[in-house]
Amino acid sequence: MQNETKPVSKARLLWRFLKGSKTMFLLSILMASLTALADMITPQIIRVAVDNVIGSNAMEAGTLAERLVTWAGGTAYLRLNLWIMALAVLAAALLKVASQYGFTLSNTRASETLVKTMRDQLYTHIGRLPFSWHMKNHTGDIIQRCTSDIDTTRNFVAGQLTQLFRIAILLLLSTVFMMSMNPWLTLVALIPTPFIVLYSVKFHSKIGAGFKDCDEAEGRLSAMAQENLTGVRVVRAFGREKYERDRFQKHNDEYTNLWIRMGGVMSRFWSTSDVLSGIQIMLVVVFGVVFCLRGEMQSGEYMSFLAYNGQLVWPIRMLGRMISEMSKAGVAVDRIGYIMNSPVETDPEDPQTPPMDGDIAFEHVNFAYDGCPQMLHDVNFTMKAGTTLGILGGTGSGKSTMMLLLDRLYDLPPENGRITIGGVDIASMPREHLRRNIGIVLQEPFLFSRTLQENLSITDAGLTLTDIRDAARAACLDDTIEGFTKGYDTFVGERGVTLSGGQKQRAAIARMLTQHTPIMIFDDSLSAVDAETDAKIRSALEKRFGSASIILISHRISTLSKADQVIVLDRGRIVEMGTPGELAKAGGLYQRISEIQTMTAQEVTA
Repeated sequence: MQNETKPVSKARLLWRFLKGSKTMFLLSILMASLTALADMITPQIIRVAVDNVIGSNAMEAGTLAERLVTWAGGTAYLRLNLWIMALAVLAAALLKVASQYGFTLSNTRASETLVKTMRDQLYTHIGRLPFSWHMKNHTGDIIQRCTSDIDTTRNFVAGQLTQLFRIAILLLLSTVFMMSMNPWLTLVALIPTPFIVLYSVKFHSKIGAGFKDCDEAEGRLSAMAQENLTGVRVVRAFGREKYERDRFQKHNDEYTNLWIRMGGVMSRFWSTSDVLSGIQIMLVVVFGVVFCLRGEMQSGEYMSFLAYNGQLVWPIRMLGRMISEMSKAGVAVDRIGYIMNSPVETDPEDPQTPPMDGDIAFEHVNFAYDGCPQMLHDVNFTMKAGTTLGILGGTGSGKSTMMLLLDRLYDLPPENGRITIGGVDIASMPREHLRRNIGIVLQEPFLFSRTLQENLSITDAGLTLTDIRDAARAACLDDTIEGFTKGYDTFVGERGVTLSGGQKQRAAIARMLTQHTPIMIFDDSLSAVDAETDAKIRSALEKRFGSASIILISHRISTLSKADQVIVLDRGRIVEMGTPGELAKAGGLYQRISEIQTMTAQEVTA
């Protein structure tokens, strides 16, 4: 059963990620606003100093500037003490420095908290996604979404959205001050603005599509690199270095060309924006000089107007950059949203937690993977509690699929039959309860890049070395480990690369045995060990876990020889069922495989 909640929108997803960082972002917005106000003060001080203090122009009565000058002693006093005006400029500069420092500090803390929250929530959510989801998505692409896309989102929120209020204040106050000084020159300054905004909006969709292509190409490249680095031994063993290098270079060229084309789009965007901004500045300079020569503007007003015009051009250009970054961030949030909106595994509303030492029954089970032909056809059998069941079948016959269904790594649709333990449908059980009581050694053992002791104790942090050694002894691994220089502190490489195939299988078996589960599944997990070790492991299991229900999946008849019951699968159907002795005389598939393996063993011995 999976959660069928409606997908969360990008805005709501971002709001969820902002948990824990909202206060710091609000503080950074406040600091950015103070920085904008400080930028507005300095040109006014310069205008008053040039036109009214140094010059002889009278100040307009009732204005804030006139009241402040009067409070400071009047224009005559300030003319004799210009250091006061310089001090006012310094005070405005100190205010800007302090607010800029506060903005950088709070914005950095907020952005890093945002990144941590996003990573935590993504990692937690990915851990709860069904096994089938992981099978359909490349690890490299998932990692790229959890790293590069998170950084892109952080850069937009911390670098663009927090500046929005500063931009708004700069636009508003610059326009107001400019209008108060010369409305006509202000109109000249605002002429290119609509063209810049419209041009930015026009490029928004094109930029967004380009960033999406680049992001997806980066995901494919990351997935390829991850697979090749993980499988480097296979690549070298088959001498495929050149093939894989050429394949990587092909995708890398594609990724590079996408960014080159994206660079061309961005170059046209920014160069056009620069031209329009340059024209705007040129118009203001030219018309401002004309107004000054005609006596319609004072020198101080002109200087102040140019300063405010610079403050006006920067926000307008920043709006264009924001639209560009918004496109990029929108793609990144969509890619993150794909993970966060993927339904996770959930438990039934009224879960049952029965004892797990009952009979295991498959009742008319049919199953097919998404988009694939049906794998299991009317599988129907009962395994008595405390017995050993052997499963034999060719590759692709559905053996592993049955075990994945039993452990609910894949969910069985209700209309496709049911699987019960002790008469209780496993679909009504909490997954944690089910999996805590089923120990499974998968067909491909996986070890982490840690020590052997850490790998074997991963099922329970409270395990002692004695417990671990007992499990390793049952898996015929203890003597091997003791032969290593560092023993149980031996560090195994990625995926256990420093161990042989048989050692990895035995390590996986020992790890599962530390759970002491009432149900144990060995999915062809003895294939890489020799026949003698196979027999020792089965003997140890029989002595130590005689009361457990054990399922052995194997291609080796000798592994199944002491099972209480064996079922033989062929193309997803049970074609034979009985004790090993009965099947060895039944003249069916089991007998033919037994005869072939016996004959092969005799030839090898001879």
